Amino acid sequence: MNRHWQIHRVTGTPLVVPSRLTKVAGWDGLAGREQALGIEAGSLFFTDPDYRIDPRLTRYLTRSSFAWLAAETRRSYATDCCVFFDFLWSRGKNWSEACEDDVWDFQHWRRWSPRNSRVISGSKWNRELAALNRLYRWAVADRAILKSPVTERVRVTRGGEPVSVPAGRAREVRSSNVKWLTPRAYRLWRDVGLRGYAADSRRDPSWHGRNDDRNAAYADLLFSSGLRRAEGASLLTIEVPTLVEATHRYARGQLGREVTKSRRARTFYVSADAVGAIDAYIGTTRRAAVRRAQTAGRYKAMSDRRLVVRRSGWRGTTLHWLDNDGQTVQRSLDMIGVEDRLRLYVLGKDGLEPLWLWLAEDGTPFRPHSWEAVYRAASQRCQVVLAGRVAQPPWFTPHMARHSFSLHMLVVLQHALDRRFGLSPEERRAMRELYGDVWGLVRDLLGHASEETTRNIYAAPVADLQIRSLLLEEPAEDTTEALAQLARLSGRVLDTELAS
Repeated sequence: MNRHWQIHRVTGTPLVVPSRLTKVAGWDGLAGREQALGIEAGSLFFTDPDYRIDPRLTRYLTRSSFAWLAAETRRSYATDCCVFFDFLWSRGKNWSEACEDDVWDFQHWRRWSPRNSRVISGSKWNRELAALNRLYRWAVADRAILKSPVTERVRVTRGGEPVSVPAGRAREVRSSNVKWLTPRAYRLWRDVGLRGYAADSRRDPSWHGRNDDRNAAYADLLFSSGLRRAEGASLLTIEVPTLVEATHRYARGQLGREVTKSRRARTFYVSADAVGAIDAYIGTTRRAAVRRAQTAGRYKAMSDRRLVVRRSGWRGTTLHWLDNDGQTVQRSLDMIGVEDRLRLYVLGKDGLEPLWLWLAEDGTPFRPHSWEAVYRAASQRCQVVLAGRVAQPPWFTPHMARHSFSLHMLVVLQHALDRRFGLSPEERRAMRELYGDVWGLVRDLLGHASEETTRNIYAAPVADLQIRSLLLEEPAEDTTEALAQLARLSGRVLDTELAS
């Protein structure tokens, strides 16, 4: 049996230990000691292959700036560290005994070694290197180790400021496998992969999916809003924009700062069709899952739940709940993180029910990272069902939704400006600076801090096609045709018209 470093999450559920073992095994007063050390529900901790906990690593995960990262970033960074720890363990070393050669050898093994059947891309390596650099820089500052094994070099920014960055960063960070789906290619993926349709747009009689409307509603949310996987997955029922708020084809929603990657609250826009799909899910599949859990007494048995007794403030943005001691806690919705959101419940007409929007079949919250498996299964189904029926069956990931959304919105906004101002081709060329504002609008919709990220990464397939010249000088009749033009010019934009 292979043994590995593992990541664990503090659940917040009180641990029941037989009284005869509490003092002998050191369990006595554990909850108080954890609280004193700042170890709260949702905190991560490592165990080594011998099932031991290193207090230095626990201190890093719970008391350093690492604890302030977004929940999904913490999980990703911790996973990256585990891979390196396993590599060191195979060499007979603990994490604190790593040297520079270990990191360089690790890079070679992860990226190029013929002994590794799952080499990674440059962008994935850069993230792993950033995770290791953060850990070991902290360990040096905390005096847990004498020297970091991650070599650093000085780089001068565009503003002339010298900054230290990890050596060995990959420069080829764009993957040639990344695709951008047009809306109609996305709909084909959704209907076949998530809804169980066949290639002829009819229901496949062999399909036995049980969460079709949940999965399709979530996918529509991400594709039409540009939300990140964890952002869309962490919504509460009270945060879903209502159709009454929809202006024409879009409704406006608000993300709390504790669920965004940037840790800044921001507004998002989602299509009215996606809001309708979410409402339908809430009234059918979700309601049935809640009733099953209520009948089984599943919610009542949860000792770590937080019962919301009141909402106050503008549009109910402050929640009041009862803690385990029966005390009322008041917290702004903007400041409630993922782990706390998972434990929020309200008392409905039929009993307790979660505020977490997306639920598993047993009525418990469906965690953000679980969506990866849903998308992977849908893409695999498309490869099987559409093989031989289309030239290139679509595959999709939650993050590809952000790329595809950015491309779609770039074209939509460009055409909206065309129609509003009615400019001739000559006038369009004279107004390129004005049209440049479109990039800023898409940047804001995606929640990017830099417009450069929007241009160079999320709109990468059209960067080399001079999209502004394409759209401003020879505009297509509509956005569908404009996206079809891009698909014909770039193999990285997938459109069903090409595949039919």
